[in-house]
Amino acid sequence: MSSAHFGRRLRKGAVNTTVAALAVAALAASQAPDVTAGGVSGSGSGQTAADTPAAADASTDGSATGNSPYYTDLPPLNSPNPAPSATTSPVGTGSSEAGIPATVLDAYKKAEAELAQSKPGCNLPWQLLAAIGKVESGQARGGNVTADGTTITPILGPVLNGNGFANISDTDNGAYDGDSTYDRAVGPMQFIPSTWAWAGRDGNNDGKKDPNNIYDAALAAGHYLCRNNWDMSTTSGMRSAILSYNNSTDYYNTVMSWLEYYRKGTHTIPDGTGTVPSDRSDDDTSTPSTPSTPGTPSTPGTPSTPSTPSTPAPTPTDTVDHLENAGSTTKLTAMAGDAFTTKVSTRAETAAGKAVAKVRVRFTIVGDTDLAFAGGESVATVATDSKGVAVAPALQAGEKTGTFTVRATIVGRTITAVDYKATVTARAADALARTADTALTCVAGGEFADQVEVKATYKGAVADKVAATATLVKSADDPTANDKGPYFKDASGNPVRTLTDLQTDADGVLQLPKLYADDTAGTYLLRITTTGGATLTVELTVTAAASTTPDPTPSESSSTSPSPSADAGTGSSESADASASASASASGS
Repeated sequence: MSSAHFGRRLRKGAVNTTVAALAVAALAASQAPDVTAGGVSGSGSGQTAADTPAAADASTDGSATGNSPYYTDLPPLNSPNPAPSATTSPVGTGSSEAGIPATVLDAYKKAEAELAQSKPGCNLPWQLLAAIGKVESGQARGGNVTADGTTITPILGPVLNGNGFANISDTDNGAYDGDSTYDRAVGPMQFIPSTWAWAGRDGNNDGKKDPNNIYDAALAAGHYLCRNNWDMSTTSGMRSAILSYNNSTDYYNTVMSWLEYYRKGTHTIPDGTGTVPSDRSDDDTSTPSTPSTPGTPSTPGTPSTPSTPSTPAPTPTDTVDHLENAGSTTKLTAMAGDAFTTKVSTRAETAAGKAVAKVRVRFTIVGDTDLAFAGGESVATVATDSKGVAVAPALQAGEKTGTFTVRATIVGRTITAVDYKATVTARAADALARTADTALTCVAGGEFADQVEVKATYKGAVADKVAATATLVKSADDPTANDKGPYFKDASGNPVRTLTDLQTDADGVLQLPKLYADDTAGTYLLRITTTGGATLTVELTVTAAASTTPDPTPSESSSTSPSPSADAGTGSSESADASASASASASGS
């Protein structure tokens, strides 16, 4: 750390305190990995993370703040006291510095909670947001915010016109920073407009993404720090994240010192009563003019010739005339849920067609889609290589199908964008097979004992979440639904012979509901089809029910047969009638 930087950090009456705090920062720096994000000292260099070797990570967007100036005040030596009670007031500077305005602290903690759900692998502590908020704006200028978290007066960084700072031409037409010529960092977390355009979040659920609102800004800062799958529980992850916010080793050390301080304890103070820092990293950016060396006086009446101001050399970005498709992205197609195998690549060129290296190309996914770059972001910014080519991170298809646009633009220049079409097709299967080989049989009027279960695959791999349809067809050649034979039941218990809106599970398995049989025996076909053309026909057998007519019983047989006694009685009567007839005939003669 330079002696000049030491000098501007030593505050009157707090020399010993500051030196001790610098030791904390040095300790934090000693825990960092060997690779840094460029080792840029100070924020006025104009060098961004995207221009440095260690910033080759595809999603680095220079910095959230455009490397704007920041507060260099360091925490006091003594550790924070516990929160003051109702009868006591904070004692000493440490307790005062440890206090964070109520609304600001609430915003940090809400952002931490949201990221614990949306990006649990990031392990973002709210104290990191508090440390950055302290360094960027003094906790929104001591908590000078309204009840909903919006700053009462705008917090704007200096004009980024290249005069001691980065040179960033206007990207928002002054919508956020009020400057239609150059950009300025905006709000309590000091986002430049071009970064806020894709990183902005609605942290207080009011339907707006406002960089001047601490809830919105804190949540946006958290997501910005957590991109690229950086893990804040690791030294390397946290270092990369902080340096991506403002690419300065001194900035990193300052943030780390406040992070460690807040981790030791803090408490809530009323909004508007926080301590506002006084020392900034740009305090020594203006160099006093050097007195001219005394010499021979000029001839009276002869005016001195004014020096011609030097014309600043054009930056690589200034030389870019157009973007070209780098050639390997003529067709971008992936199935829902899969990663695209081809990456978007763009070449930056001068008017003469010469490659331009070290310029930032921003890739933006346009439209209503859940298509995303690796890491879940919809925007990625990549520096061109020595051949002028920037390659975007791999695209990950979501569940929404259709054709969407990936747009490439130059950061800091308004030139014609290059659009790429990315098509997401529905999840598909190309093969279906039963998971069991048992015969599927049922007696007429009954129900099948086994449910039909199949597994879908695509090119040999599990085909999960694939749409399917099951139909009891009339025949192998007639795919229309049958009007007799086996059937499913709907929610009301009515027979149905076609099921739609089916979907395989995470293992590619689909189990159909229970099947029932009507009173018609025979062999029937169940056909299952999926998106992608996979088809499986399953045979179902319905056997006839047993006869309902009972066999005659022995008692019934004996009761219907003529009995001997009855025969005998009948015969005696007939004999008597014959005798009577004969007797009458004899008398008549």
